[in-house]
Amino acid sequence: MYIAATILFVGAGLLALFRIVRGPSILDRMIASDVLLTTLMLVVGADMVINGHTRSIPVMLVLSVIAIFATVSVARYVSKQDRAITGVERQPGDPLSDGNPLSDRDPLAKGDS
Repeated sequence: MYIAATILFVGAGLLALFRIVRGPSILDRMIASDVLLTTLMLVVGADMVINGHTRSIPVMLVLSVIAIFATVSVARYVSKQDRAITGVERQPGDPLSDGNPLSDRDPLAKGDS
């Protein structure tokens, strides 16, 4: 049972590393790094289950925070890069144009009664 889990974890890690190296886009690499971090968290969790301890929970929390912040930062970078390439800026009717996501849907957000 443990050997099968080890083989699956190693296989998932190697496939994720292959996709990180191979690409072709930054989004593919980001998804692969998320898969790699998730696999690493699964390995740590399996170690906790097998050995019957909870000392690795802080490690899992740190890995999850790294994955979240990395995904958000890459998504923001790609969206800014996409806007710079296409030259499309936010339109006045865009709900996010003034920083208030409710401005077009909520009449009270504009101050209208």
